[in-house]
Amino acid sequence: MPAPADRAFGFRTRALHAGTPPDPATGARAQPIYMSSSFVFDSTEHAAELFALRTYGNIYTRIGNPTVAAFEEKMASLEGGLGGVATASGLSAQLTTILALAQAGDHLVATANLYGGTITQFAVTLKRMGIDVTFIAPNDIAALIRAIGPSTRAVYTETIGNPAGNVADLEALATAAHAHGVPLIVDNTFASPFLCRPIEWGADIVVASATKFIGGHGTAIGGIIVESGHFPWGSGRHPLLSTPSPGYHDMNFAETFGEFAFLMRARVEVLRDVGACLSPMNAFLFIQGLETLPFRMPAHVANARAVADFLASRAEVAWIAYAGLPGDPSYALAQKYLPDGAGSIFSFGLRGGRTAGAAFIEALELWSHLANVGDAKSLVIHPASTTHGQLSDADMTASGVRPEMIRVSVGLEDAADLIWDLDRALRRAATAVRA
Repeated sequence: MPAPADRAFGFRTRALHAGTPPDPATGARAQPIYMSSSFVFDSTEHAAELFALRTYGNIYTRIGNPTVAAFEEKMASLEGGLGGVATASGLSAQLTTILALAQAGDHLVATANLYGGTITQFAVTLKRMGIDVTFIAPNDIAALIRAIGPSTRAVYTETIGNPAGNVADLEALATAAHAHGVPLIVDNTFASPFLCRPIEWGADIVVASATKFIGGHGTAIGGIIVESGHFPWGSGRHPLLSTPSPGYHDMNFAETFGEFAFLMRARVEVLRDVGACLSPMNAFLFIQGLETLPFRMPAHVANARAVADFLASRAEVAWIAYAGLPGDPSYALAQKYLPDGAGSIFSFGLRGGRTAGAAFIEALELWSHLANVGDAKSLVIHPASTTHGQLSDADMTASGVRPEMIRVSVGLEDAADLIWDLDRALRRAATAVRA
C-alpha cells in the first residue's frame, strides 16, 4: 500500500490493508491462498542461499508461506511490532516462543492466573524438558523480583487472566523484568490488539490464540507471535540467541540478524524442528477475520457490559469478575490498559454451586456450551470441570478458578435476546437448588 512517509494509518485501515496489497501477479484484491507445500528455486545457487539464510524467499510451508506471511505482517502492524511468526495454535505459539529463548536448565517466571492449558504446558511439559517455571500471584512485583535468577529467560503473563478476568499491570511487570535483564511475554488473546497493544506498555513479545477474536467465527485454529524489536538479544542473557548455533554452522543469531534475532530463531530453528506451522487456508481465514476485528470488538464489549450489568442485578448471582465494572479489583488497571473496554469474556458464580451451575448451563438456548471463546456467537462453560479440570485443587485456586465459576464469552447477538436467555436459565438454576 503506497503511502506518504509521514502518514500513520489508523487501526481500521491497517486491519484491511497491512500485509495484503493487490496481488502483483494476478491483480486479485483478496489475499490469494497459496496452497503449496513447497516452492521452486531459481537455481542451485539460489537454493543454497535460501537454506543458508543468506537471502529471503520461500522454501517449504513449514517454515514460511506467502499467505501465512501476509497474516504475520498484518498482525505485526496491528500489535505495533517488528514482525511476526504464525503457528498452528495458541499453545504452539507459546511453546515456540519459550523454546526460542530457553533450554534445559533455564527458568521462567509466570503469573499464576493463566489458562489451564498454559499452566499444564509450563508445569508439566516444560518441566520434562528441564525448563523450570516459578508461578507468582498476579501483579506481585516483589515476588517477581525475588523469583528472577541468573537462569531466568523471560517473564510471562496474560493481559486479561483466563478465566479469573484480572488485568495485568503491564507497565510495572515490564519495568521489573527489564531491570533484571529479561523480556516480558504477554498473551493478548482475550483483549486482541484492538483493545490493548502490550508492546506500547513495554512488552517484548506478544503471543495469542488467533482462534479467538482474531478469527472471530470459530472456524480455524492458529497462533501468532509478534516481537517488539526493542529487546537487546545480544546482551548475553539468552545464549540460544547470542552464542554459536550448531543448527546453522555455528551462526550467532544476534550478530547475524540483530533486532530480528528472536524472530529468525523462532522460525528457522524452532518452527522448522517442531513443525507446528499454520496452514495457508487458516491464515486466509484469519486475514478475513482481522478485516472486521475493529467493528466486532466494540459490539462484543457493549454486549458484555449489558450482560454484566444484568447479572449484577440478580439475586441468584453471588459474584462477578469483570474488569469493566466499577468496583472490580482490576477496574483501575482496565481503565489504563483497556480504555475501549475490558473485553467480552468474564466469569461469575451462582448461589448453589455446581448444582446451580449445571442447571443454568443446561437451560440456556442461545449460549453454546463449548470450549472456546472470542466467537461471534455467545459461549458458556464451567472451567473447574473442563478447561482447568486437569489442575490440582491448589493450582486451581491459585489460577482463580472456583467450583461455582461460570465463564461466558459474550457474542454479537442482540443483547436483549441474550439477557432473555440468561433470565430463563437463572430461574431454572434457582429451582434446581431449591429442589
